Amino acid sequence: MQVAVFSTKSYDREFLAAANAAHGHDLTFLEPRLTPQTARLADGFPAICAFVNDQLDAQVLLMLARNGTKLIALRSAGFNHVDLMAAEQLGFTVTRVPAYSPHAVAEHTVGLILALCRKLHKAYLRVREGNLSLEGLLGSDLHGRTAGVVGTGKIGTIVAQILAGFGCRVLAYDLARNPAIEAFGGRYVTTDELFAQSDLVTLHCPLVPETYHLINEEALARMKRGVMLINTSRGALVDTRAVVRALKSGKIGALGLDVYEEEADLFFEDLSNRVIQDDVFSRLLTFPNVIVTSHQAFFTRDALEAIARETLANITAYEQGTEPRGLLTPARAMAQAK
Repeated sequence: MQVAVFSTKSYDREFLAAANAAHGHDLTFLEPRLTPQTARLADGFPAICAFVNDQLDAQVLLMLARNGTKLIALRSAGFNHVDLMAAEQLGFTVTRVPAYSPHAVAEHTVGLILALCRKLHKAYLRVREGNLSLEGLLGSDLHGRTAGVVGTGKIGTIVAQILAGFGCRVLAYDLARNPAIEAFGGRYVTTDELFAQSDLVTLHCPLVPETYHLINEEALARMKRGVMLINTSRGALVDTRAVVRALKSGKIGALGLDVYEEEADLFFEDLSNRVIQDDVFSRLLTFPNVIVTSHQAFFTRDALEAIARETLANITAYEQGTEPRGLLTPARAMAQAK
């Protein structure tokens, strides 16, 4: 099957090409991100493969439909960048990779927590410059702290288990309870209680209308002064401007982000020789108690192999007329959000 692969980096080509040996699809790798300006690159392709920052709103979907595309194969778990209702109305089949390697994201999350607790990012830069002083590097134990985990799907549950292993008291919030949380002593509470009692809050829920700017002025006001906030899920769960104000006031004592609500024009690109035009993002980078990674949490060999394997399996299933394992419909998306 002919597939136009958007937002291609060298690692996408490597892992998709290797996995494709078992499928034999005709993959055309395209560097540009999918937008209304680049959608014509997919003309004549029955399938496209898209990533998290590709634009799949009604406008782009209509352009794809008019030019012969029938299948949208997401090489990601997240799908908030896709207008699923428009896709269904236009007759698209949409697939995704719902569970490629939850350990990759979970372990990156805990890595951010540990780095912020012990100021590893600052220590690394100091030592590189020959400064071996410990002044300003006083950290805090993770053991004995209360960790609030918002969202207890596969990733959130693994994060909770790791934090419990460090000796944290785990509080959790989710619309659907996971017995694995309570099995190791975690306790489900309301968001009010979680925000009020947690020393660190880590987000692992999907981005749906109900969770947009879940962390806002009101939520921050309910948190402890000096709270650590971690987001490795979806950028728009966090009102970034509110978070900047909370950093300035000391309400947030440490912040770790792997996602950003306006990341589409920033992440996955080398901007080291340019002036970043996003003033809010630039402001974030000035705080000494902030670590930002550029949507890196998924980026392990294990995860990329699984993503490539599952993405191509979805394409093959569609071509053969069977239901892809990662089939995504509006009804399934709504069920996941509940």
